[in-house]
Amino acid sequence: MAVNLNPPGNLLPVKGVRLATAATGMRYQGRDDLLVMSLSEGSSCSAVFTQSKTCAAPVLLARDYLEQGSARALVVNSGNANAATGSIGLDNARLSCELVASQLGLQTEQVLPFSTGVIGEQMDMPVFASGLEQLKERYSEDNWLAAAKAIMTTDTVAKAVSKQVKVGAETITITGISKGSGMICPNMATMLAFVATDADIDQAKLDQWTSRAVDQSFNRITVDSDTSTNDALVIAATGAAQTGELSDAQLGQVYAAIESVLIDLATAIIRDAEGATKFVTIRVINGASEGDCKAVAYSVAHSPLVKTALYASDPNWGRIIMALGKAPAENIELDKVDIRIGDVDLIVQGQPAADYTEERGQAVFNQSEIEIRFDLNQGNAHYHVWTSDLSHDYVSINADYRS
Repeated sequence: MAVNLNPPGNLLPVKGVRLATAATGMRYQGRDDLLVMSLSEGSSCSAVFTQSKTCAAPVLLARDYLEQGSARALVVNSGNANAATGSIGLDNARLSCELVASQLGLQTEQVLPFSTGVIGEQMDMPVFASGLEQLKERYSEDNWLAAAKAIMTTDTVAKAVSKQVKVGAETITITGISKGSGMICPNMATMLAFVATDADIDQAKLDQWTSRAVDQSFNRITVDSDTSTNDALVIAATGAAQTGELSDAQLGQVYAAIESVLIDLATAIIRDAEGATKFVTIRVINGASEGDCKAVAYSVAHSPLVKTALYASDPNWGRIIMALGKAPAENIELDKVDIRIGDVDLIVQGQPAADYTEERGQAVFNQSEIEIRFDLNQGNAHYHVWTSDLSHDYVSINADYRS
């Protein structure tokens, strides 16, 4: 059950983007599992991909095609990751692009492929091609919700958000979708995300913004410390909003809105983490370096003992101390550290907080949204991570994933 995550609200069309979905039955029955997103001519397109050394065939191909600089469509299938599928998998990814290109009147290299699902199984290309035929009459600017649902795997809630920002006399729209629930860890956290805006953003700036916004969003989430073979995020800017040249202040407004969309999509993945009952923020402040703060945050976020205590609502904060101690940080001195959970002090200057009681700790651990804060008192650096607890359901979902 997702943690305080509602289905998407009103999703706004983005001028220059048309979407179509279909049910192929490749893995899932009775639901759409294929998406094509068409981008208007002249769109800028930027992407970041998994850093996995065993990345999937569509990742290899999308990286190659994106470098050619003229992306006009994205094709996404769910249920089959097309990963660890060798040369056949790469041929199938290329064929999927060829089929979409033929349908939309594009060059093959203008179509970027994305897949998510089971690793190690070949794509059923006749089934894929049959599903693609269904799309011909379905392209519409208003299909964002259907798109969000089509890319789901173990997700329980479709993840999508729209935001607008007024720039001069023009209103710029940003709409995005994401999927992911397990196999989630940063350096492109199995997740996919697709965001589009009608703002006019040149390629160099869009690349810069994408990298920066991902570092503030998808690279700060973790469910289980496992990095997928297929992770990818794409941001497209169609330039259809007639804003003219933007000032630095206006560009700042547009960037802030895009980053906000990415943060909403990233945290939605944590709220819908497999089996999650808690949404947890790990915040580390006043470290000697960002690296130290990051090491502490992930040491706690990845600890099975911390995560299971959170699931049990058990104020066994000794596990938090343990996770701090094993962090590969260079500058931690326990007699300087303060630790707080919610509004309750656990450790003050390395000593148990004098006013801590089991009842106060229990009250915080009972909450569905929890912040654990470390003050290292070593400098001015800071870092935060969003994570979830670890429940029986997480084990069941993943034990039964292929059955």
